[in-house]
Amino acid sequence: MSRLRDLVGVALTGLFARKVRTALLLLGPTIGVAAIIAAVGLTDSAKGDLKRKVAELGTNLIEASAASSFGSQDPTLPADAVDRARTVVTVDKVSAVVELQNIVVSPYQEATENFETVPVPVLASDLALPDVLEVPLVSGRWLNDFDDVGDSRTAVIGVGLAREFDYLPGELRSILLNGLEYAVVGVLDEVELEPAFDNAVFITFAAADDDFVDADILPNKLYLRARDGSEDATAEALKVAVNLGGPDEVQTELKSEALELASQSDRQLQLIVVSMGLLAIVVGGIGIANVMSISVIQRSSEIGIRRALGHTRSTIAIQFILEAIVVGFLGGVLGVAVGVAAIAVGVGVAGWVFTLQPVLVPAGVALAMVISVIAGLYPAVRAAGLEPLETLRLG
Repeated sequence: MSRLRDLVGVALTGLFARKVRTALLLLGPTIGVAAIIAAVGLTDSAKGDLKRKVAELGTNLIEASAASSFGSQDPTLPADAVDRARTVVTVDKVSAVVELQNIVVSPYQEATENFETVPVPVLASDLALPDVLEVPLVSGRWLNDFDDVGDSRTAVIGVGLAREFDYLPGELRSILLNGLEYAVVGVLDEVELEPAFDNAVFITFAAADDDFVDADILPNKLYLRARDGSEDATAEALKVAVNLGGPDEVQTELKSEALELASQSDRQLQLIVVSMGLLAIVVGGIGIANVMSISVIQRSSEIGIRRALGHTRSTIAIQFILEAIVVGFLGGVLGVAVGVAAIAVGVGVAGWVFTLQPVLVPAGVALAMVISVIAGLYPAVRAAGLEPLETLRLG
């Protein structure tokens, strides 16, 4: 036991007597472990936030859109598409929209030229859209029956566009749509399942028909809420119910699947960053082997004296292995600390919930130690092979 304690003392003395060299040795395992911890922790935190959003928004929102089999550039759904969708018994509520083309949106006349190159979606919508999306209004109200049947030009804007136009909650404000003045009566909150709506303008079908469309306006998308557990069956039934044997195809999409795909892309990013972390550890291991090999030459006199005093080859080898173990342990601990700090900063900026798998902490330290020991084997064997007389030539 005393022999081992002496060896540990010698190893620590050898490391901390050369602080710059030890710092260089620690860089490889520290960077590698930190990259792995941060990659796994941040993607797990993002995935946890994604699951929370899905739980809040529900997995039963379905989008049904027109997809003409004849290659029409602007395919539409039938005028009574909403009524047809309601014939599916598993549909709880439904809303129709159509995106209008070639409309320039501007906060005021003088800014029109600046916003001609910035496409802002303008959608004609029915009155049920916020209820179907289950998204509240930040301020004001949604379009109502008076807006839909009257001649008033009213609009609701997304919260992102409200920020872009410096809209103040409750402000009496108008915007220009192709030069026509529309009163802003409300601001729709963020729509997680349809981010494009955050920067959109919503008007009634009647206003769109009067101001922007020559022929009768028809919807091209439906948003529906299906009964929980019936999402896939409802999506398939909608294709038949809305089409009713007509020439136009109808395609459906579960909006929550987009978030799941985002989760999968996060997992792929995680694998890439973890691979880079492993590469950093391997490169760091090569660096450890190189620096320790140089250290063997620099410390040849020390090794020769110890060999002359009766220290065996195994004792010398164990000393260098212990140094590698200490480097791996310290590098692993520092790497874990840096990785956890990176996760904390990332989740703080993104507003996620901090998530870290407990097994990553000992696993990161153990991985750094294993790589360091493997890297230290060659220098240890080389040091053990030195003869006392040979050290005079090297030193």
